[in-house]
Amino acid sequence: MFALLVLLGLGLRQMMAPVAAAMPATISLSPLALPAYVLRTTLRMFFALFASLLFTLTYATLAAKNRRAEMVLVPLLDVLQSVPVLGYLSFTVVFFVALFPGSVLGPECAAIFAIFTSQAWNMAFSFYQTLRTIPLDIDEASRAFRFSAWQRFWRLEVPFAMPGLIWNMMMSMSGGWFFIVASEAISVGNISYALPGVGSYVAKAIAARDLHAVFYAIGAMTIAILLYDQLLFRPLVAWADKFRSEQTATQTVPKSLVLDLFRRAAFMHSLGAPIGSALDFLMRRRFAPFAWPSHPNRPAIPRRVGDIIWLTCIAATTIFIVLQLLHFVTPTLTWHDVQIVTGNGFLTLLRVVVLIILATLIWVPIGVQVGLRPELVEKVQPVAQFLAAFPANLMFPVAVVLIVHFGADPVIWLSPLMILGTQWYILFNVIAGTTAYPSDFKEAAATFRIQGWRWWRDALLPGIFPYYITGAITASGGAWNASIVSEVVSWGPTKLDAGGLGAYIARMTAAGDFPRIALGIAVMSAMVIAMNRLIWRPLYAFAERRMRLD
Repeated sequence: MFALLVLLGLGLRQMMAPVAAAMPATISLSPLALPAYVLRTTLRMFFALFASLLFTLTYATLAAKNRRAEMVLVPLLDVLQSVPVLGYLSFTVVFFVALFPGSVLGPECAAIFAIFTSQAWNMAFSFYQTLRTIPLDIDEASRAFRFSAWQRFWRLEVPFAMPGLIWNMMMSMSGGWFFIVASEAISVGNISYALPGVGSYVAKAIAARDLHAVFYAIGAMTIAILLYDQLLFRPLVAWADKFRSEQTATQTVPKSLVLDLFRRAAFMHSLGAPIGSALDFLMRRRFAPFAWPSHPNRPAIPRRVGDIIWLTCIAATTIFIVLQLLHFVTPTLTWHDVQIVTGNGFLTLLRVVVLIILATLIWVPIGVQVGLRPELVEKVQPVAQFLAAFPANLMFPVAVVLIVHFGADPVIWLSPLMILGTQWYILFNVIAGTTAYPSDFKEAAATFRIQGWRWWRDALLPGIFPYYITGAITASGGAWNASIVSEVVSWGPTKLDAGGLGAYIARMTAAGDFPRIALGIAVMSAMVIAMNRLIWRPLYAFAERRMRLD
């Protein structure tokens, strides 16, 4: 514990250094530099994860509990998860550098914010989904105990969402690794930083075509993932098992040596007891919800009239944004540009749909088999985190060499790179849903001898369906996002272009054509929202109505 605190202090001190320390010349490809780089990268990712957790607990709660807020926040979440990480950096790096002039803290905050944008959305979707599917009997019990909104949130909703949220936190950490190269090697306009970290190390290794350095980086990533899996996520998974919603004791529970050590160590009890007591005191208080003072003489606005006013405000805001976008792009663009972008968009849409179907057929059965065996979860958990964290940039040399060697069509064979880092959202959420599936339901199915395909159709698939929908939504959004780095791939002088909307945005970004970048991102956002409204939201509503674990 003392060593961790010392390392944390060293990392924070380096993050406050003068801005000259972040110049690209300071990045070394020596393997001896990697431990310090791993420390800096891991610190950034945990800061971003903490910010993502705060965002999830507030944003998703408001979306799940307020019907009118949900009309805005959920479509906005669809747009936010589809905007490329590079799109956020274009605006935030200037803001943060101006906020902390002369300090490396500005680029550090920009990198942390970029990592946050690769971590937050799936956690928010997971928490929103579980708040909407809390079993009615538990909900009624909390009301019978007269819990306040504050008590209900901390004593019912957060514990019920905890298993799925922890698995999505693991996926978020891996998602952060996936985009770490873009987050640390920042280059926007005339601004260029290479923050010391694994991402900058990988970017420099790829630019130098140094395969030894690439393998050193993979080894360092593996050690870092194993360490935080053993020290943080495995104890969290074992601790969260007590929040499973069931009436019988589980036959096999996940274990963690670190959690057992903390529970048995006397000094941990003396250290954690005051903190635990303070948190318990805080969560058991009956904080009265905020309410506007009532005015008995003022007539209440009917619900339908309130909805009309609210929808009118949303429509007016949307029209204003669209008009601003048209004002920005119309002097440069023509209808021919719109036709080109739309055609490219449908090509990427076809790839996303096919890849999500393939990922579902592969990972749902595997995730169920893993989730049903806690002893297997312990082995698969770090492996899945490592595979999900594997940056797509490291696969570019392999993809380019194989496609060129076999003369394959890049329009088809570059497509798997889009789903390389996002298919894991489906696996992680299916494992979370299966581990949270009540044991009493499994025993009931065994008692009635429900087996084979009928067991899948009538017992398990309905139970994990809400979790699968969350994984599929975030996987499809991530695939759209990843298309920007996966549809145009280069290794040395060889460059392959698969076409599609991601390739279009990448080409326009390289050319600095901002009106066409804005048009490409607008079309991508519109297609993601349309896909979510027409496919995923109806399935979400179906899961809420028909597949609660009541």
